[in-house]
Amino acid sequence: MAHPEQLTPAVGTVVSRMRALDAALDARDGVAVFNRLYLTVTEEVGRHLDAGGFPDARAAATLDVRFAERYLRAVDAAADGRRPPACWRPLFQFRGHRGVRPLQFALAGINAHIGHDLALAVVDTCHGLGCRPADLEDEFDRVGDLLVALEERVREELMPGPDLLQVADPLTHLLGAWSLERAREAAWSAARALWALRALPELAGEFAERLDAAVGFAGRMLLTPLPD
Repeated sequence: MAHPEQLTPAVGTVVSRMRALDAALDARDGVAVFNRLYLTVTEEVGRHLDAGGFPDARAAATLDVRFAERYLRAVDAAADGRRPPACWRPLFQFRGHRGVRPLQFALAGINAHIGHDLALAVVDTCHGLGCRPADLEDEFDRVGDLLVALEERVREELMPGPDLLQVADPLTHLLGAWSLERAREAAWSAARALWALRALPELAGEFAERLDAAVGFAGRMLLTPLPD
């Protein structure tokens, strides 16, 4: 395990936050399930940055940190008794429900983070670096490739064995209804749309609010309690 000081400093800061959450939360907590998986991917991004694995390390680090900060702000809001964004509310509301399986918690977190946060993180990064989404496409794609590793880890660690995951199992239908690749494509389109609307803040705000609500609705479906 890499130490935070070995990572790009800003990435190391968010890694430290996620490690603290991992230590503090009950392993069965739905937020803890997602946090453990996301921590692994964020550490991997840090290692890639340290190894020169991104053409524009500054842009990649900024995007990664802006992305992670949106998740961490949702965690802070829930901890303080405030309402997190709509995309995150289902996960925080159902985090302790024993009828929801760990795989569902993981997918709901990925859905919220990619479906909503990623698009806004791209826009945040563009404002911070004075660039356009097109200038970040390579970094977006490379970070996205690492997120594929997150989905693979979800399936390796949390997928029931073939003897348990039958065609008739409702979890099979949930898995088939959500796609990381489609979520990434939609996030990129949403980022471009939000950037195009930046001179129309009222319309951009409405677009972001509708995106948040739609992703939250999908998350609620992913967290439907299932029979054992």
